[in-house]
Amino acid sequence: MTGGGSSIPEVQRLLTVLAAGRRVAEAGTAFGAGAEAMAKTARSVVTVERDPERAAVAAARLERLENVELLVGDWLELLPPLGPYGLVFHDAGNFKRAPYELGDAVLGLLEPGGLLVLDDMAPRSAGVRSAPRVGVGSPAARGRRNPDDTRGRGARDRSRLLTRLQRHSPQAPRRTTSCASTS
Repeated sequence: MTGGGSSIPEVQRLLTVLAAGRRVAEAGTAFGAGAEAMAKTARSVVTVERDPERAAVAAARLERLENVELLVGDWLELLPPLGPYGLVFHDAGNFKRAPYELGDAVLGLLEPGGLLVLDDMAPRSAGVRSAPRVGVGSPAARGRRNPDDTRGRGARDRSRLLTRLQRHSPQAPRRTTSCASTS
């Protein structure tokens, strides 16, 4: 989604809207921009950063926010005992290692009907595919193969994730669509 840029204003606006009135968990605080944005409207935000240096910078940024708790360590250990959450913003960028196992762990953090936002994902991640990053005038659109195309194997991967979401929440969508970026 942002390639590590939860400081992008459009992403911050999205997070602010999605967090409204919810208990929020964030895996991958970085410097605190995402947590700060979500704290504007969230009931509470629990954010976890593995890197102590980044966490120190984030702590300075977030210290004035009473509804934010910053934890330093592994989100897999720290977030589950404090859940469930109405919104999980996974920005830790580690889906490349074990996408299906991590996907199950992330889904396990959600309350029924909760929202999941994944960021910092590898475009060719086996667990979840990104939408094709192809504009109308791009080389891929002129007959060249696009390695990020979500057809074929990617469709199977989306289907697997959708099945997991449906098991988690009966309100989960039954179909997904892909959009191409025009940039």
